[in-house]
Amino acid sequence: SVIHVPLPPLKQTLDMYLKSMEHLVGKEQFSKTKTIVEKFGARGGAGETLQKKLLERREMTTNWIYDYWLQDMYLTNRVALPVNSNPAMVFPKQAFRDRKDALRFAAHLVTGVLEYKSLIDTQALAVDYARGQLAGTPLCMRQYSRMFTYYRRPGHTADTQIESPAAAAASEPEHIIVACKNQFFVLDIVSNLKRLNEMDILSQLEKIVSMAERSQDSLPPFGLFTSDGRKEWAQARDELIKDPTNRASLALMESCVCVVCLDEPTKLEPSDTNRALLLLHGGGRDMNGGNRWYDKSMQYVVGMDGVCGVLCEHSPFEGIVMVQSSEYLLKYMTRSPSKMARSLSVTDLSPPRRLPWKSNPHIQALLSGSSDRLQRLVANLDMDGYNFKFYGKEFIKKQRMSPDAYIQVALQLAFYRCNGRLVSTYESASIRRFQEGRVDNIRSATPEALAFVKSMTDEKPALSDSERMKRLRDAIKAQTDYTIAAITGMAIDNHLLGLREMAKELKMEQPDIFSDETYRASNQFILSTSQVSTVMEMFCCYGPVVPNGYGACYNPQANHIVFCVSSFRESTETCSAVFTKALEQGLLEIRDLCHRSGAAAAAARRKPRNYFYHRVKTPM
Repeated sequence: SVIHVPLPPLKQTLDMYLKSMEHLVGKEQFSKTKTIVEKFGARGGAGETLQKKLLERREMTTNWIYDYWLQDMYLTNRVALPVNSNPAMVFPKQAFRDRKDALRFAAHLVTGVLEYKSLIDTQALAVDYARGQLAGTPLCMRQYSRMFTYYRRPGHTADTQIESPAAAAASEPEHIIVACKNQFFVLDIVSNLKRLNEMDILSQLEKIVSMAERSQDSLPPFGLFTSDGRKEWAQARDELIKDPTNRASLALMESCVCVVCLDEPTKLEPSDTNRALLLLHGGGRDMNGGNRWYDKSMQYVVGMDGVCGVLCEHSPFEGIVMVQSSEYLLKYMTRSPSKMARSLSVTDLSPPRRLPWKSNPHIQALLSGSSDRLQRLVANLDMDGYNFKFYGKEFIKKQRMSPDAYIQVALQLAFYRCNGRLVSTYESASIRRFQEGRVDNIRSATPEALAFVKSMTDEKPALSDSERMKRLRDAIKAQTDYTIAAITGMAIDNHLLGLREMAKELKMEQPDIFSDETYRASNQFILSTSQVSTVMEMFCCYGPVVPNGYGACYNPQANHIVFCVSSFRESTETCSAVFTKALEQGLLEIRDLCHRSGAAAAAARRKPRNYFYHRVKTPM
């Protein structure tokens, strides 16, 4: 049955908005906001009109928020895709013996990708069910169908999503693009109406590598354009498409199934941190930064030095799609043996083709600008891949607490330790139980979280463990309650966005609530967080969403927690290593508090029996 995203009551959203911001802005500012919000929500006020229009929109559309959200979150965002927008999944480091071994791995991987794609195309993919809170609800599967068919084309004021027809006609063989030494090659995956087998794919990859090594045929690293700000890339693209050769090459990029990046080895030590960086931005122009095409939804990276993973353009789908497909691939790679049977078709395959590009001095100058800006981004990113080894979700569950809520409270404690305040925090919450559902936001910086972090810091001397424990449970309950509100379509961010966009659509004068300082602060997500849990050994990473913020991705395992914390070096307010240190300290302190409280509770359970015994005995 089709379940449409609900539209929360206006009053409920406005009350939740005030509650979520009161402790994050100054007293004077808050009283100003309260007046503005009350006016907006009053009978006959702007809020009532907009709410009525949103209700009409909900009746008329599959998902009333989807288009507003997609534009606001992604398509009108002008920042560069690497680091700022595209998340990566880092696979376990591979120990390749030589280049041939790496190409075998790549061929096996491509075969797995094609198997997965055919599961999507034939709608044979098993339905996802919600895990965690309200587990067991079936989820909308629409996002999977966009994995291999979407492309994000840059625009001057907004990008557009291009969809290539899923079932390619026989006249248009499906193809993947292989990037090698900053050159791009077209590899047709269907020949004589048959899909290439693994041996064929390997032989084509070997041909690509030897073509890429012919430096006399080398073309400029045009992939660097896709690493630039969206406006800059749109301007460069206008120049490129003046030439029919470039137009044809771009059309092939836009319609490919995925990009496979065969990366050159780097001299970097393959730590979690370095592998995360290499996946997010390729290490810049001197390493593999130009060996990418960031607009394509799925880019699989196979480094000759064993650094492997997947990089996604985020607008068509959420992280869970990246996780599920990656788990499938890694299981496929370990379980199904490489099918290297010699087949008859190897000889009559048409060779892969290098994508031709035409350049001129103006295009070269633009490319050089894109290249410099990528270097700046690479130098600016401060990443810390950190494995917290002291305990994992098993311990947290024994405390009868939600692991996700517990970790979110620990992130608040870490942030408070570093900055002496809390800030608007974003935690993505899936609303896939509704048709075409994407995400809403769990605002983790709750008043209850603030009360708890103060009990562990400023107010520590004045409070008992039992008071601190009560505040911890209150903070976890508030976080869990907000999570349930968000996943059931009752959070505030999508609703406020809908009201704001509806006012624009009706050409109304912008209501004060949206120009108010508090609203601006509420949308500055200095802490942007996400739980991306995996079954296989891998982890997710992404950059901060504001210049003075942190990106904090975490993967809770049974006995450890993998964190990937990012920030920008140019900000004087942030430092990833300092944050992970504070995080470790907080997680250990919360564990000790739970231990002490547990021991005190056990002792208290033993005490009353003695007390009862004495009381009964006394009269005798």
